[in-house]
Amino acid sequence: MKGERKTEFKNYFEKLAPDYIQYKKKFSYYWNNIIAYSNFFINDTDSVLEIGCGIGDTLSKLKGAKKTGIDFSPNMIKQARVLYPELEFYEMDAESLNLSQKYDVIVFSNTVGYFENVQDVFIAMQKVVHPRTRIIIAAYNYTWEPILRLAEYLHLKKKSPRQNWLSIKDLDNLLYISGFEAYKHTKRMLLPIHLPLISHLVNKFVAKLPIFNLMCLDQFIFARPMPCPIPPESQEFTTSIVIPARNESGNIENAILRTPNFGKGVEIIFIEGNSTDDTWQKINEIAEKYKNTHNIKIGQQTGKGKGDAVRKGFDIATGDILMILDADLTVPPEELPKFYAAIASGKAEFINGSRLIYPMAAKAMRPLNNLGNRFFSKAFSWLLEQQIRDTLCGTKVMFRSDYQKLVKNRNYFGEFDPFGDFDLIFGAYKLNLKIIDMPIRYEERTYGETNISRFKHGWLLLRMVGFALGKIKFW
Repeated sequence: MKGERKTEFKNYFEKLAPDYIQYKKKFSYYWNNIIAYSNFFINDTDSVLEIGCGIGDTLSKLKGAKKTGIDFSPNMIKQARVLYPELEFYEMDAESLNLSQKYDVIVFSNTVGYFENVQDVFIAMQKVVHPRTRIIIAAYNYTWEPILRLAEYLHLKKKSPRQNWLSIKDLDNLLYISGFEAYKHTKRMLLPIHLPLISHLVNKFVAKLPIFNLMCLDQFIFARPMPCPIPPESQEFTTSIVIPARNESGNIENAILRTPNFGKGVEIIFIEGNSTDDTWQKINEIAEKYKNTHNIKIGQQTGKGKGDAVRKGFDIATGDILMILDADLTVPPEELPKFYAAIASGKAEFINGSRLIYPMAAKAMRPLNNLGNRFFSKAFSWLLEQQIRDTLCGTKVMFRSDYQKLVKNRNYFGEFDPFGDFDLIFGAYKLNLKIIDMPIRYEERTYGETNISRFKHGWLLLRMVGFALGKIKFW
């Protein structure tokens, strides 16, 4: 009968509450791993809600400016209020969620297995989310059910009521029919008990490798509210297009003439750097020529590299949406409204142009470059747990508000990237943004020569893979 399972679960946790903090300390290595991974994606300024908070020990260690926990066990909530009086706790059924605030992050830490009806909980969650809320779900990998049952039989783990054992696909589907979109998944923790040195090596390295990763105990699902449809012709946002230009004199005027006007308005920002031709003079000439018909800003970088130019352009941009357009125009400016429509409608929060989907012009990319890009596509998609087909396509799009958060978080990665592409991609991953590829047709240059060196920049790409392994995958 309806309610029987909930009563069974509630009675179990009521009895567990008095000794729960001591019991969890036995498995602190396991729980601390969940906390550390969740904190990677939570900012100190976020408001955080934990659904099924128990005694509040996990919530107390999560980042966040305002932290709230709910649980259906009166004894658990009583303990939580004594242990962590600085936090907010409410005795409340997750299916009847009733809070006045909307939260930036909602966390489920191995609790979805103890809901009588998971869909009811996800539907109730709609009351406390805003369009940019992030949901982090940690749940047991269902393939571990016999192992955990054996641990209970051997008295290595407390015996618990039979819970829901849901696969990632099950949870994705429940989220979808409840109005949420799962956009990223991962598995962690191959050895959940602490064996000095061995556990560290196995969980930091072996557990992250293909095949081994499938056997991990914990599965993480990252989700967000489904975006509300917005017509592609929406005039809601302004856009700043940053065009780094080095030895691109012959492309400057075409960049103006070929860029459509879209959204609420377009600001074009040329940033010249270290040219040996007359690019800077041409930028000044074109800015003066079109000053009455276009919103143009110009500047010169003081440092070196495209990354430095992009940062300078983004720093002076005023648009709601930031875009990069390479001055060689191999990504057609006419394609930019598609990027605007995708981000304005909420389909993604970081859009990465991809040249490797459509067949490209015969001389647009040299064969060795093409082969290298495809290898790095596989590598970075594995590293970032979202498909990234083409890391070095010059066109990338994000909201300026997200870029400002990225800047505040930049100290985690540091000033490591001469391209600028990886500063943005890795930063978007750290901000827990939904990333999508936007296919574009890559065209041949009509002026000048490429600034890309196959071997020098290929080596830098390998360095970026190594950097990401340490900062993202094997930390």
